[in-house]
Parts: sequence; C-alpha cells; structure tokens
Amino acid sequence: MDYLKLDDFTRYKFLSGIRFSPDGKNTGFVLHQMDLEENKYLSNIYVYDHEKKETMKLTSLDEEMSFMWKDENTIIFPALRDEKDKKRKGKKEEFTAYYEINIDGGEANKSFEIPINVSSLMYINDDNLLITAAFNLNKPNLDGLSGEEKEKALKELEEEKDYEVLDEIPFWFNGVGFTNKKRNRLYMYNISEKKLTPITDEFTDVASAKLNSNKSMVIVVASSFTDKMQLKSDLHIYHIGENKLDRLTHEEVFSYSYGDFLGDKIIFAGNDMKSYGINENPHFFTMDLDGTNVQKISDDDFDFGLWNSVGSDCRFGISRSMVVDENYLYFTTTEGYNSHINRIDKKGKIEKLTESNGSIDGFDVLNGKINFIGLRGLKLQELYSLEQGESQLTHFNEWLVEEKKTSKPEYLSFEIDNVTIDGWVMKPVDFEEGKKYPGILDVHGGPKTAYGEIFYHEMQYWANEGYVVFFCNPRGSDGKGDEFADIRGKYGTIDYEDLMKFTDLVLERYSFIDKDKIGVTGGSYGGFMTNWIIGHTNRFKAAASQRSISNWISKFGTTDIGYYFVEDQGAATPWSDVEKLWFHSPMKYADKVTTPTLFIHSEEDYRCWLPEGIQMFTSLKYHGVEARLVMFRGENHELSRSGKPKHRIRRLREITNWFNKFLK
Repeated sequence: MDYLKLDDFTRYKFLSGIRFSPDGKNTGFVLHQMDLEENKYLSNIYVYDHEKKETMKLTSLDEEMSFMWKDENTIIFPALRDEKDKKRKGKKEEFTAYYEINIDGGEANKSFEIPINVSSLMYINDDNLLITAAFNLNKPNLDGLSGEEKEKALKELEEEKDYEVLDEIPFWFNGVGFTNKKRNRLYMYNISEKKLTPITDEFTDVASAKLNSNKSMVIVVASSFTDKMQLKSDLHIYHIGENKLDRLTHEEVFSYSYGDFLGDKIIFAGNDMKSYGINENPHFFTMDLDGTNVQKISDDDFDFGLWNSVGSDCRFGISRSMVVDENYLYFTTTEGYNSHINRIDKKGKIEKLTESNGSIDGFDVLNGKINFIGLRGLKLQELYSLEQGESQLTHFNEWLVEEKKTSKPEYLSFEIDNVTIDGWVMKPVDFEEGKKYPGILDVHGGPKTAYGEIFYHEMQYWANEGYVVFFCNPRGSDGKGDEFADIRGKYGTIDYEDLMKFTDLVLERYSFIDKDKIGVTGGSYGGFMTNWIIGHTNRFKAAASQRSISNWISKFGTTDIGYYFVEDQGAATPWSDVEKLWFHSPMKYADKVTTPTLFIHSEEDYRCWLPEGIQMFTSLKYHGVEARLVMFRGENHELSRSGKPKHRIRRLREITNWFNKFLK
C-alpha cells in the first residue's frame, strides 16, 4: 500500500443534502469534489436507485449545491446554466434561477426564476412558493420607479459601494461578510404573476421555516432586533390561507434551535440558557397550534447536543440533522465521541436508532425508512441505509482504504475530578519497535465539539510522515453533558490541566515518543489553547496556532460573536472585570514563551479575527521568539475544512514544514 500524501484529500468525495424521493424509490444527494487546477469545488446531484442498487450522476454543470424533489421523478435545483443569466449575475443582479430535470434522463430545463437571492424554497403548489431570501434594509426599493428615477437610484447605490456604514451589532459574520441591516426574510412568491410578498418584517431574521403536511401552515424560528442582536429567538406560525403571521412565544428569554409540526402539535427544541449559558444543551417541548399548553417532553437527564460535533476535516456541504416523519421527530445527538440518529414521539419517548461508532453527517427519513451520510471507522463519507441493519450503499471513497496506509487511533483515557477524559494515540504507519518518534498534540476547536475515531486527514498524514499524533476531549468538550462542557470563566485552567495530564500519560505509556521532540497545534479554541500552552510550559518544542484567540478584551469588540460569547464564556466584560479577561488571555503570558510558533490565519475570519493572531505573533517577535505568520486572503474561519484546495494544501504544508524543522 502507498503512503498517504499531503494532497490526497483533493481526491476525496464529499456527500451532502440527502433527500428521499416522494415514493421512496430513490435517494438524491449532492456529491462534491475538488478541482485543483481551477482551485475550487465541483458539486453535482446524484441519485441512488434502491431497486437497481445503482448510483447515477444526474447533473454535470459542477455548481449544483442543493436541490428538492418536485415529484417522484423530477428534481428542481438552483443554477446558472443560461449564458444570459450568468452575465446578469456578473453584473450582480439579484435573482435565483431554478431548473428541473427528470431522473430518467434528458436535459435540465429552466422552470422559473425569483428576483431575489433565495436561501431556501418550499412548494405550496405549482404556482406558489414559500421562500427565505436575503433582504438588505440599506438597498433602495426600485419597484414603481420611473426609468430616470431607477437610473438615479442605481447610480447612488454604485457610489455607496466604497463605504460600509455600521449601526448595529453584529455587523459582520464569518463566511458571509458585512451583515449590517441584512436579514433572512420569509416571502411568498407567485410564479405566474412574478409577485414577491414579504411575510416577516424587515428587522426579523429567519433561522428556519417548516411547512406542515397539508401545506396550510408554517412554523418559523426567527429573531427580530435593531441596534443589538439578542440571544433570544421566537417561534411564529404563519397561516397561508389567511396570510396571517402569529407570534407564539412569550417575553421570557429562550433560544429556539428547532421548530416543526408533529401530528396535531408543534414540537420544538431549545433552552433558556439560565443554567449553562449559550452552550446549554436543548430540551424538547410540545405546544398546541395556538401556542398554549407548552409541555417539556424530554426527561431532565436527557443531556446531549442535538447535532453532530464529532470533528473531521473531510466534509463539505450542508445536510439536515432533524426530520419529522409520521409520528416521530428524528434527530442527531453527540454522545461521548460518536454521533447517533434518534427519534422522539409526542409523549417524549426517545429511541436511539444507531449503535455503530462514527459520525452521522446528515440523514433523511420516509415512512420509517432511514438513509444517512456517515463516517465509519477510517472510511470517508458514504451513503448508508438503516432499513435492515446498517448497510453501505455507495463506494465513492473505497480506494482510500484499499490503496493508502492509515493509522488506527488507540483509545487511552484517564480519570480526573470524578470524570473520564477520552483520548487517542495514533502510531506512525510502519511503526518499528525500538525506534524513537516525534509527537504532535492536536487540540480540537469549539470548545464544545469532540474528537472521535473517524478519519481526520491531517492526523493521518502526519502519522504517514512518521509522527505520533495524540488528541483527547478535555473538559469543555461535547458528548458528556452540560456540566462536563461548562468551562465558563475557566478557559485555560481545568482544560489545560486535562491536556497536560493526557500528555503526561501518553509519554508514560508510549515510551517510543521522544519527549524532547513534541509539538502542539489546534484551531479556533484549539488555537487559543495552543497560545495558552506555550505561555505556561516550554515542554513543546514547536507550535502551530491556527485561527486563534489571544486577547479576550479585543475579541469582545471585534468578532462576529465577541460581544456575547466573551461575556458568556469568559464570565466578564471589559467593564465588569477587565482583569479576569486579561488573566485568561494568552497574550498576558507571551513574555514567558520560548516555543517557536507558527500562526495560521485567514484575512476574512470574523470569528477569530486576524488581529488575534497578529497580536500574539507580534508579542512573540517582540520578545525574541522565533515566529512566523501566514495569512490566507479570501479565506475565513473554515479554511481547514472548506477553504480553496490550493489554500488547504499550503496550510497543511506550512504546519508540517514547521514541525519538521523543529521536531525532526
């Protein structure tokens, strides 16, 4: 078998957007792959035929990121296939063109277009659509203007492109850019009349909208704000026939993570954030359609996040993690270091439907039949069925396990303060007894995420390069309940203790690791911990800090989540306790650093903004520590997971070369 190469990830296939056809005979999904020459991702719609047990590529324009089933034989999707439309988009005209294609073959034909940038679409009937779309309060309304008036308004708009006026927070968002006075709005669109009718107001930002089975009502999760976005959200119900939007929620602060119809009830998930702040695990509730008779249906001991937080750098695209089917709401949980599919009924009975280790990266359900996209063992993403046990349906990435050398993570745990810390060690491939090896501690982001035993390209590559790679889920991680994940006001204390004790245990149990040649790396929270670690110990001979936090005081006023994340997670503001924020800031300890450190940062990372990396880099250089900062233009916080292929290659090469320089 061959060694895994740094750029082998450019050959991986990623799956997303899984949807059953209405008759259940086919499953559609989007397949993504990289085009290294063009430095981009190619996305096309595929269909798996359950009767023939065959997979068919349906589209080939390489830009089909999403789709929906119009009927059992027809798929509809947004795309720019028409040259005239491409030119219009090039001029930044706002519209979304939709095409439809028959799964039995033939060309895709343009079906309709909507004069706005659509983010989601639901069919009411052949002439009426329910959509969510981007709305900009700062953009002039051109409807009803004369030609001369419209020309003047467009000219004024063109002149405004040189300015960015901010008058609310947050004013930007990672991966989106400036968001000041921009909302995701709910509309009804009539195709024949080409009429767009807003349902929610201009200050309301819609997170999700779910249609009931007879298409008469919609449950809307949204938040409305001016000046400052609050952490609370609201639940609304829209009666389509009456064109009436009712707010169902009361004035108490509550964060809704999901809302939908379940039989004659509304089912929703959320929490009041009173016990564990913004990272508190949600519970399930039901209410009547008029908003009365609210009941909590999940038990108090149900203590899991309703998402998949098991980390990997081998995913791309968007998939659902909650689906209503018949009498159940199906949902994903992260439990320990794996994620699973579960279901809950109106009475609150919860059943776990998957048992295998790994991650659930998206799923769909129809009449109790479940298909999902998953990572299993050291395999990359494939499509699986739960119809008769767990069976693999596709084999896009089988070449990896057949052709490439990999290292299986070995489980290693320890007890501290009456909790168990899960960890793993990956030996170098072609491991030789009696030989000494350098090691790398890899710290996950979040902090409320988790490492597991699934495939992680960068770790596998380092194992192929002769490194021992070790990683764990310290306190603050997901999968073990709110109390375990709660490190508010404790960043850099108990989590640092866990990471150092784990490092001690690894070096004790794996004597072939050269204690004088170990490095540390991590991104986001892992970048914060890397910055913190090098200021509190010199045991690591090299560090690579990625998309990091160095100063909680500056983060409060600059990043997209800063003003509420810092107050919640740091348990202070610059006015209530500036010394506490400074105590937990790695930059406070930069004068103690001796570890050569590489900083990786993206210019458009608004989650952990570039100045966070610059401050720490400058501090180390000021104190005479060898340091290097590599900034990636056109990238954001997701560089390592969905950045441009060439940029992802450069990032991994920079980190590997840095470790090679100091550890080999």
